Amino acid sequence: MRQITDKIMMIRPASFQFNNETAANNAFQTAGDYDSEAIKAKAIEEFDAMVALLRSKNITVEVIQDTAEPAKPDAIFPNNWISFHQDGTVVTYPMYAENRRIERREDIIDTLGQKYQVSKRYTFDYYEEENRFLEGTGSMLFDREHNIVYACLSPRTDIVVLEKYSVLMGAKKIAFRSVDREGQDIYHTNVMMALGIDFCVICLESIKNEVEKKEILESLEVTGKQVVDITYDQMENFAGNMLQVSNGNGERYLILSQAAYDSLTTDQVNTLSELTNILPIPITTIETLGGGSVRCMMAEVFLPVLS
Repeated sequence: MRQITDKIMMIRPASFQFNNETAANNAFQTAGDYDSEAIKAKAIEEFDAMVALLRSKNITVEVIQDTAEPAKPDAIFPNNWISFHQDGTVVTYPMYAENRRIERREDIIDTLGQKYQVSKRYTFDYYEEENRFLEGTGSMLFDREHNIVYACLSPRTDIVVLEKYSVLMGAKKIAFRSVDREGQDIYHTNVMMALGIDFCVICLESIKNEVEKKEILESLEVTGKQVVDITYDQMENFAGNMLQVSNGNGERYLILSQAAYDSLTTDQVNTLSELTNILPIPITTIETLGGGSVRCMMAEVFLPVLS
């Protein structure tokens, strides 16, 4: 199985705003008195610039336009509700915030199905009735080559649903706790950890249980991942919210925000640069109000292309 892909899906926002429902357990969101129309326009501007930059590097971006009604303030973060797999499987997930559940759109799957092979379809949406959630590749980091799922447990990442997913997909799960400075659960695994082909960016100080930390580090060592340890300060600047992709020529790119890049030390940049090309993207508005960064904006498409 390939660890990275050269095809991603992104949702062009129609109603991007600060989401009060997700702010309940997303400490990365910053509330304030904002002009809603100006915010929408700025988010679209940042989105379009990101797509243009990715495409300039020969990375395939499937852009789907968000629908204006019903309004979906976080539609720009599709990786939380869907994942696309190399064997043609598509999975949809249960979402914590009620106003995010409407982001799940069958028409998006149908649209991609005109270009890519969709052979199996699984859903965990019904767990919302039990108040159990698993928010896609926000909740889970996939080591696809070794079929391992890393997940920090939180109100958005339930152990029961995680276990169900692991059994269904035949994956080994490594579950752990990760907390912020105040001791609150980190809401998504992909803000404190990022996996590439041969590296892992991770905020080790957020994992307080030494047994869990040891299990993670041993797994990363066995699977040949060079560890780049980031601090709380760097994590708070989204340095854990990165995604490695390839382009049509097989060149590797590590996509991260400008804020994340600026937070890295020279040694960290040098280490990562030896392993992959680094591509910083400025998305200040999206990060500040949405509480997610570039990785959250990209749903990796591993589906086979139809002939």
